[in-house]
Amino acid sequence: MSSINKTILRGVLISSYTIIIAVCVYGISALYSYLNTGADRSNMLHTELKKIDQYLPKVNWASLQNEGRPMDEQTLKTIENNYLDAWYVKQVAYKTNTKLGIDDYYTEKARQNIYNNIDTNSAEGITVTSTSLEHHPTLEFFSEDGQLAVITDHNVVEYKRVYKKEALLLETTETATYKIVLLLEDGYWRIRHMVKQKTETTEEKSVVKPINDFVIKGINYYPKEIPWDVFGNAFNIKTIAEDFSIIKDANLNAIRVFVPYDDFGKAAIKPEKLEKLKQLLDAAEAQQLKAVITLFDFYGDYSILDWTLTHRHAETLVSHFKNHNAVMAWDIKNEPNLDFESRNASLVTAWLKQMIQVVKSADPNHPVTIGWSNSESATILKDDVDFVSFHYYENLDQLESTFTHLKENITDKPIVLSEFGVSSYSGFWNFFGSSEASQADYHKTAQSVLTKQNIPYMSWTLYDFNNVPKAVVGRLPWRRNIQKNFGFISTDGTKKMSFEFISKSVE
Repeated sequence: MSSINKTILRGVLISSYTIIIAVCVYGISALYSYLNTGADRSNMLHTELKKIDQYLPKVNWASLQNEGRPMDEQTLKTIENNYLDAWYVKQVAYKTNTKLGIDDYYTEKARQNIYNNIDTNSAEGITVTSTSLEHHPTLEFFSEDGQLAVITDHNVVEYKRVYKKEALLLETTETATYKIVLLLEDGYWRIRHMVKQKTETTEEKSVVKPINDFVIKGINYYPKEIPWDVFGNAFNIKTIAEDFSIIKDANLNAIRVFVPYDDFGKAAIKPEKLEKLKQLLDAAEAQQLKAVITLFDFYGDYSILDWTLTHRHAETLVSHFKNHNAVMAWDIKNEPNLDFESRNASLVTAWLKQMIQVVKSADPNHPVTIGWSNSESATILKDDVDFVSFHYYENLDQLESTFTHLKENITDKPIVLSEFGVSSYSGFWNFFGSSEASQADYHKTAQSVLTKQNIPYMSWTLYDFNNVPKAVVGRLPWRRNIQKNFGFISTDGTKKMSFEFISKSVE
């Protein structure tokens, strides 16, 4: 038996040795082949940019009436892709003060100017974070040999923030026209000349779209089984329609719903998500309910190089639903001021300002607002929105004076209390919390103030929830448990004492 074992072991060792030798020979031959073969420039030089994930400014070409050779659509699309890639790598280079990728999209002469700027900025501790938001190119010339193209890019909208040693020096939005010469090299269109012909700083003026005479008496809505995941796999339009019937019977006339940015597909919105939102809006219309649609839920990046992706997301969604009868208004983002500390208040505000313009451009007929988490932030961008929204979870004794103070600072447009409420949870994690009776007293008092001051409102929320995602309030159990019990209806479908005051005016 031992002799047989030795024979097997010897065979295994010989086989292993043979395999190792074969792998080594193959590796050496592959390396030799690589070193003696012309390198593929597409792998060696050209950085493949997935613009669908990185950079999608709006591009509107003028009709083709160029001199020289006729242009085909495929070549024009290739020129556009390479041209936008060139913009993107330059923006990355100026942000990081590195030269990676510049060789791939600019000829030797053109790249030298960029290198000089990078060297100067780096020496002085300056960085430039920027993006282009709109391009309006015209093809002026396409050579007979198909190797050279001349375009004029009109009214390029650029947003820039210039920093020196992390201190913000300049923030500006510019509109400029560029003359560009591109050469076809190694299968890619590279910029040879890029000359800025004119520049002007623009300041967009908002045209206020009123809510008309519609008096909002509404509620923030999630189905009780799938809070913060309305449009997920458990989406059930029958349940939603039944809930909207309850809301209508409670003498409410509006809902506020939330569209999660990632879940809907970011820049490339998923058709199935649009269909689910349409079904929800159809159900709201069937009950004569109006909807405030809150965009960008769970979005928190705001980086300038990400702006074009968020613009395409908003543009697609808003354009798709701008004619739906149930749409009342667009809420740009829920409580963005909570991101001020982690993401820089001026950057978040700049993103909001730009997004307001994107939404208004896509839908010129519906008002736009921002759902601020408190009254202190509500005056931010008050001149850009069509009505001001704020949330209030403080002591009700101060609600009337808070609203009066806001009215003194915001005199030309409506003010909406778009979230308020109190939890009825008083269990292990909150011994001194509210009861269902005290929750009812809260809403009775709140309705008195709302009626007295004629405040449009949307309370939080229709249902109690069995589960609250950690992404919403974190992992701390006392926060999660409190959040579960803000509803007017318990998880078993029983109307709580507070339901009597979901919309009732109290004298």
